[in-house]
Formats: sequence, C-alpha cells, structure tokens
Amino acid sequence: MVPVWEYLFDFTEKMTILYLKKGREASLKRRHPWVFSGALDRLPRISTPGETVDIVSQNGTFLARGAVSPKSQITVRVWTFDPEEPVDAVFFRKRLASAIGRRTLLRSSLSTTAMRLVNAESDGMPGLIVDQYGDFLVMQCLATGAEFWKETIAAELGRLVPCRGIFERSDASVRAKEGLEAVKRVIAGEPPPDVVPFEENGLSFLADIVNGHKTGFYLDQRENRRHLLRYAEGAEVLNCFAYTGGFGLYALHGGAGRVTNVESSGPALDLLERHLDINGFDRQRVENVRADVFETLRTYGDRKREFDLIVLDPPKFVESRAHLTRAARGYKDISLLAFRLLRSGGVLVTFSCSGLMDPALFQKIVADAALDAGRTAAIIARLGQAGDHPVALAFPEGAYLKGLVCQVK
Repeated sequence: MVPVWEYLFDFTEKMTILYLKKGREASLKRRHPWVFSGALDRLPRISTPGETVDIVSQNGTFLARGAVSPKSQITVRVWTFDPEEPVDAVFFRKRLASAIGRRTLLRSSLSTTAMRLVNAESDGMPGLIVDQYGDFLVMQCLATGAEFWKETIAAELGRLVPCRGIFERSDASVRAKEGLEAVKRVIAGEPPPDVVPFEENGLSFLADIVNGHKTGFYLDQRENRRHLLRYAEGAEVLNCFAYTGGFGLYALHGGAGRVTNVESSGPALDLLERHLDINGFDRQRVENVRADVFETLRTYGDRKREFDLIVLDPPKFVESRAHLTRAARGYKDISLLAFRLLRSGGVLVTFSCSGLMDPALFQKIVADAALDAGRTAAIIARLGQAGDHPVALAFPEGAYLKGLVCQVK
C-alpha cells in the first residue's frame, strides 16, 4: 500500500508554499498557531521535518509562516504572521529576548531562583520550553520546528542568559507524535550536577534536571504551593502524588501539625528526604509513604483516618481524547476517596494538568465525587498555572493546569 503522505506530497518540484482549503483561514486570522492536516489543500515536498513553509489561502494571500511536521496531525506550527519576518537566527534572538524580557517584571515580584523563560506557543515559539534553575538552563524541543532550530536556539540562549550550561530534556512522550526520538544531552556548557539547588519563597529545593519529572520540578505549581499556606496552620495534611514534596514542604512551612506524603517513586522520595533536611524540618511531623495513591487512600478509608487538608496533584491522566473517559474515572475515584477522608470543615485541593480536560468537566467530576462520598462541599478558590507559564489569548490550549480548592461541611 502506498503511504497516504505520498499522495499528498508533490514530488515534482520543491515547494515552500502550503495552501489551505477554501474557508479554512479563520483560525489563522485569529492568530491561532496550529494548522491541522485536514485544513490543507496540498502539501509541499519536505526533505527535512521542521523546514519553514508559507501558509496561504486558496487565492494565494499570505496567512502565516511556520514549521512543517508531516507525521503530526498538527501539520504546521506557526512562527510568525508577518510576511516580512524571516525565520532565522535573528528571529530567534528577538523572540527569546522578548520572552525573557516579559519575565523581568514577574521576576521582581517573585522570591525564586527558578522559573520558566519560554513557554512554547504562548511565547511565540511553538514546541519550545526553556526553564531556568539557578545557573543552569533546561531546554525541551517538543515539535519539529524547535528540533530543526535547536542548535541556533541554544546558541542564542547562551548569549542572552549567562549560565554554566544548557541541558536538553527532549524526552517527553509527545515527541513521538512528531516522529521524533527522545533526546537527553548537554547541548551547551558544562554538565549539570546530580541536583541543582534553587530557592522558592523562603524554601530550598533540589531539581534533578537530568532524570526528574518534566524539566526537574513542577515550576507551574509555584503560586499554588504558596496558596496552600493559608490552610496549613495546625492542619493534619495528606499530600498525594507528592513527587519531591513541594506541597508538603509548604504545608510544614505554613505550620502544619503533621504531613503525610504519598509517592510511588523511590528516587522522588529520596529527594523529598533531602528537602526535609536542607530546610531543617522536624522529622517527627512528617510521614513519607512509598505506595500507590489509590490503594493508600482506600486503606486510610478502611482505617477511618481523617485529615484537615488533602492535596491531589496527579500526573497527566489524559494523553488523547480517546483516554478522556478513563481519565475522568481516575479523577473521580481519587476525589471520592479523598472527600471521605476529610474532617468537617476540611479542605481538598485537587488538580488536573491534562490540557484535554475541560475545566467545566473537571468541576463536574469533582462535584459528582463529593455527591457519591456523601459530602457537601463548596469551591473556595480556583487555581491555575504560575505567571511564568502564560497563556496567549489566541491559544486557549495553553491553559492546561486547573485546580479547585473545595471545603466540606
């Protein structure tokens, strides 16, 4: 069988123009940065994924310029809507400088030495993530365009941000959808140490930027960790999917009487232990449990354990729309189990980091869980990703992190 792409590509001449089907210009005119394969009339011959193409309407009117990804449903990710703006080293220097500059005001209001410098589409650089941890930068290239230009990007980053080294963590599963293999390597400067220290709101942390989750830490939860302080004083806290203890450490910092951290990863718990030591917390106030969260919540329910504050920060349950129903069951199960463990007046802080999980659906799932648990609860706060993870107005898909703070009667 001849692959579909052989029918779509014109192999007779090298082209740099990509035509949309009639009437499919609306999203680009709204400055949305994605073009799906179904919107395309025909494709150019591409020798290397990530090459730059112009996107035009049926009558040849310029609409955008972007990077092509033949193996992805998102066939083009837009670099620029300006027909006079070439995509080259100068382009990336300007985009990086602009993104970093926008963080200047934010940085002055934060007490941290770790933050996101580039947030992909919402900073006009689709598929590119850059996080800073102290003297090191971590770069993720999650799409073919960022992959195509990554050496240039790394060089420009080194000029703009003084650092000891830049480490590439292009090992996220989403790269497979782009036809890209996982990559972990030093791309510039010196190799990072086993852990990179950084400070956040008066607490000390260690990021494993080589093997840790995401780029080493959940920087997007920074403001939500600080929000937790208002509920922590004197509370007995259950921190689920604890990873290296971020929410649990803030609870201790906020005066929690006791914190139980539940995490299935041994290396993550080892780093959590180090966090307790470097921050000088009393070990008598902490219980670290290496176990499956679902099983632990059921066990605590059988034992009639109760808590004043429970945090649910699970990994992404939704990888595709086909998984949405299964993910909804997972969110409901953990929420139901948690509601049953709360004392009267207790607080549940629950999150979904799945971009495909609609906020209204997430609220309905949590509401159904409370109902099935026989609890009456109210939302007292809504949470989202930190300010250094902006969401472009034309790109609502960038708002992936959603959280609810619910108090039970």
